[in-house]
Amino acid sequence: MPRKLKFALLIVALAVCRSAGAQDHQPSYKVDAEWPRQLPNNWVMGQVSGIAVDRQDHVWVLQRPGSNAKDDLAAAQSPPVSQCCFAAPPVLEFDSAGNLMKSWGGPGSGYDWPTSEHSIFVDAGGNVWITGNGASDRQAIKFTNDGKFIMQIGHTSKAPINSLDTSLLGRPAGIEVDEKARELYIADGYGNRRVIVFDSDSGKFKRMWGAYGSMPDDTGPGPYDPSAGTDKQFRTPLHCVHLSNDGLVYVCDRVNDRIQVFTKEGKFLKEFFLRKETLGNGSTYDLALSRDSNQNYLLVADGENNVIWTLRRSDGSILGSTGHAGRNAGQFHHVHEVVSDSKGNLYTGEVETGKRAQKFILLNR
Repeated sequence: MPRKLKFALLIVALAVCRSAGAQDHQPSYKVDAEWPRQLPNNWVMGQVSGIAVDRQDHVWVLQRPGSNAKDDLAAAQSPPVSQCCFAAPPVLEFDSAGNLMKSWGGPGSGYDWPTSEHSIFVDAGGNVWITGNGASDRQAIKFTNDGKFIMQIGHTSKAPINSLDTSLLGRPAGIEVDEKARELYIADGYGNRRVIVFDSDSGKFKRMWGAYGSMPDDTGPGPYDPSAGTDKQFRTPLHCVHLSNDGLVYVCDRVNDRIQVFTKEGKFLKEFFLRKETLGNGSTYDLALSRDSNQNYLLVADGENNVIWTLRRSDGSILGSTGHAGRNAGQFHHVHEVVSDSKGNLYTGEVETGKRAQKFILLNR
């Protein structure tokens, strides 16, 4: 065989090996059915709307005590109907083994606790940020690690929704802090149709944008139609906002079944559609970026199809999925949020009647 042909075949073989290796390193997961441990004090969780991981790989759950049905809280009735249960506090901190470390939250002095808890984020300083999506929840709140109030952006209000008003939020959803820039990003949200950015220390407004980097527009687009043209604005809810290590901003336009990607200044770069035929509540609830050095994958929580999709981050291609609709361990009923710890394990929260948090262990480290 001629030497040049041998060399060419070797190059092809190496390329195939590299491709196969890349495929082999796509993340795969196994549910940890023992996480979390049983709660103390005869407590039970309601809808798990928010979930976050801190620098110690502790998992922070934001749940909705008010979502418990009467028979969930039979022991709290007067007289008690049965031996269990009582509503747990809204904020629960677990270690990686699932043991409850801390709990707090609820109405207090100086701030407006949300009527419907939604998202939680823990910044590098250990401060805890919380949003709510109730009808009058127009605020984001910052607390210390043990629940002491620090700062509030916006306030509860029944004022009309206005995506151009920077003094109020609009039933905000996802939230994340850019630690280097000291900026807070909010997917705002269930009422407004914008990404909005504030100084994370002072709460001062910095900038905002709508779909494709345009100014937000509150005009209703009508029912979602997958065969129609692409919507020029976000639908409600605009559900998540996350930052990649290479400085990109990923936004979940949930009912439009799409993820849009921006620079930190709001310049539109590209978009991915995920099962565009999905109706109902949409396919793009939340996402986590994989923990490999280049963050090659997006792990997308889809609460309508009830799976975690694995997408190639570069082009949004679907590479696989984790889970299935159902009530067994490793299955989902209205999976709402997903987050990754430093080891690449995933944690999910379910709303509606799902009412649980789950852990999925990364298998191919």
